[in-house]
Amino acid sequence: MTESATPNFSLDLSNEVALVTGTTSGLGRRFAQILAACGAKVVLTGRRVERLNELADEIRADGGQCEPIAIDMTDRDSIRATLVEAEEKFGTVTILVNNAGVPDAQRAVKMSDELIDTVFDTNLVGPYILSCEVAKRLVAQKRSGRMVNIASMAAFETRPNSGAALYSTTKAGIVRMTEALAVEWAQFNINVNAIAPGVFASEMVDGMLERMGDISQAFPRKRICQPAQMDSTLLFLVSPSSECVTGTCIKVDDGQCSR
Repeated sequence: MTESATPNFSLDLSNEVALVTGTTSGLGRRFAQILAACGAKVVLTGRRVERLNELADEIRADGGQCEPIAIDMTDRDSIRATLVEAEEKFGTVTILVNNAGVPDAQRAVKMSDELIDTVFDTNLVGPYILSCEVAKRLVAQKRSGRMVNIASMAAFETRPNSGAALYSTTKAGIVRMTEALAVEWAQFNINVNAIAPGVFASEMVDGMLERMGDISQAFPRKRICQPAQMDSTLLFLVSPSSECVTGTCIKVDDGQCSR
């Protein structure tokens, strides 16, 4: 039996390099902040350079280490170039948080090819490419790693008037991608897990509320969750205590959805 301190949990990420996608708002922004607060060197990525730089200034002012790098998750060359730049700045990425995502917000029969490509590439293809690129390096260097993919409760539940058929499809793909890569990479000590949030405050949710009104009153606790309420789940999945947890999707929805 492995000897472990009690409790077998640490928030010290000072030897880790974390890359988080979609850090310009919402959950991604909070993920970057909390990982930096725990000592990780954090690569901030997203499309909006001004927001990346603002977040970088905030993290550095709080004593954290970070590097903002613009990325286009629909462009494979951009994904690979971002990872190379991250390595040049901080070294091998050992924690990856695939958070970037876009909604469809349209009926399936009304979607343009451009929208279909954007949603698939941003939500599923891009994270798959980035995960594989990170894993290649970890395997080559015989290093362990942690990957956390942000899915959605939409992967498990869809409703007639949600206008989210494609978003739901891609997030279900993220869950299955998590399971499949976890099985393939377990032998290399690379853990791959997912978080399926319910409705958390973000720009995407703001848009949904504008279209649908205050949906929180239909929830058991009549509230929209805040990004900080995801801290403990994320930190568990990137910490030593989750050593034996891989291929799992943790639902964090405040009881909003059916089971």
